[in-house]
Amino acid sequence: MSRISKSSKRSVTPSKLKKAKNGRAARQPMLRIMQIHELLQGRKYPNCKGLSIDFEVSAKTIQRDIDYMRDQMQLPIDYDSVRRGFLYTKEVKNLPMVALTDGEIVALLVAHRAAEQYRGTPFEKSLRSAFERLIEGLPSRNEISLRDLSAAVSFRPSGLPASDLESFQALSGSLLESQEVAFQYKKPGDGFETERRVHPYHLGCIGGIWYLIAFDLGRKAIRTFALARISKLKNLNRRFTRPKDFSLEEMLGDSFSAFESTNAQEVRILLDPLAASLTGERKWHPSQKMTFRKDGSAELTLKVGLAPDLETWILGWGPRAKVLAPTVLKNRIAAALQQAVMQYKK
Repeated sequence: MSRISKSSKRSVTPSKLKKAKNGRAARQPMLRIMQIHELLQGRKYPNCKGLSIDFEVSAKTIQRDIDYMRDQMQLPIDYDSVRRGFLYTKEVKNLPMVALTDGEIVALLVAHRAAEQYRGTPFEKSLRSAFERLIEGLPSRNEISLRDLSAAVSFRPSGLPASDLESFQALSGSLLESQEVAFQYKKPGDGFETERRVHPYHLGCIGGIWYLIAFDLGRKAIRTFALARISKLKNLNRRFTRPKDFSLEEMLGDSFSAFESTNAQEVRILLDPLAASLTGERKWHPSQKMTFRKDGSAELTLKVGLAPDLETWILGWGPRAKVLAPTVLKNRIAAALQQAVMQYKK
């Protein structure tokens, strides 16, 4: 069995290394190994370059993970120089039984509990199957720990999206294979659907809702599509090349949430004591700054684009929030509140 090919290695920029060291996106080794195992099982031929980008760690870290899986866990891993990726040389149904640390057990438990928010949706069956496959490979000590801890963590979601699992799976395959797709899309508030042809770039869960980030061929621009609004999806079996400079972080860098926006502006919002206290408990945006006053109120400052999701968030606070700047946003919020009042005068 061959060692890791040099062709699977890559240089990592200082910014990526810094990001991984900060732990923002770097995942625990055992969780990385579980996901690498899933890719190898599915014959996706992962390599160090791709995995280092996906996990946001260095290629050397991925190489150590692969070495550990092959040498310590005795998994039949080899490198395919033609497909430029790793593979299992024989069938591996489950990972060997390994002892997890307490932190890894809790991380797995939290992920399992988080998945329960999709109970009753098309995602339930696949998620339950995936976790059963992961947990059945754990030794008895870990199984007992998971059972004992299950009462300690829970999620109580609201407003679950009516996502279509078949569309999600089809889009995942088209994205991984870089294949053009077509579908019908209904924008919020529209009573009709429009046909879109797109190059899918990314699937992301933002605020509990799944979105497709894709290049819209008709509009010749990158657009964001909510999966719940996609229907009649077709894979056109036409390959495309994803731009090397595409970055979701850069694309949504000026966004408050999922809506792409440009020309970020300084937004200042005065929050009453209750809203200030609740807002301060969460990080809504990387640029967020709060200046508290003696009476408990606070001025929230954000550097974001003026998109609908920002307006919806502000309106959600009702009289507890007042936009101080910019004037254009202040006028929009005031007009929306006036329209709301008029609804009750009819």
